[in-house]
Amino acid sequence: MLPRTGLILTLLLFASLTGGGASARAQDTQDEPAPTVSLAPPPYEARLLRLAEILGSVQYLRNLCTEDGETTWRQAMQDLLDSETEGEPGRRQHLTAGYNRGFRAFASVYTSCTAAARIAEERYRREGATLVSEIVARYGN
Repeated sequence: MLPRTGLILTLLLFASLTGGGASARAQDTQDEPAPTVSLAPPPYEARLLRLAEILGSVQYLRNLCTEDGETTWRQAMQDLLDSETEGEPGRRQHLTAGYNRGFRAFASVYTSCTAAARIAEERYRREGATLVSEIVARYGN
């Protein structure tokens, strides 16, 4: 539907296929508040919410299983928030909560990198790549 959606989702797909990483939380840091707009959520909102949860989960697992901290996944979430929720603080908050929920879900289970954590990270990256492909194919320009 929106050109920016196709671009950002394509970037997320690239990040998911290359195995990038990100920091602990999707932080909302804007100097000037955007004007508030009350729009109906797009038809792909449920998929975006799931993608946000996946990004949070992968972020946690990648940082758990790599020596160097990664920022790619957190940045991908920030880019998604910036492109999809401009002027829509309610949507922004909803997607940020999804990211944080995904992050905390694995933080409550894994305290060290295990074979199961690596498998979960790989599966979530694949699910995220599939979601991005579906959203772009169906709603992208």
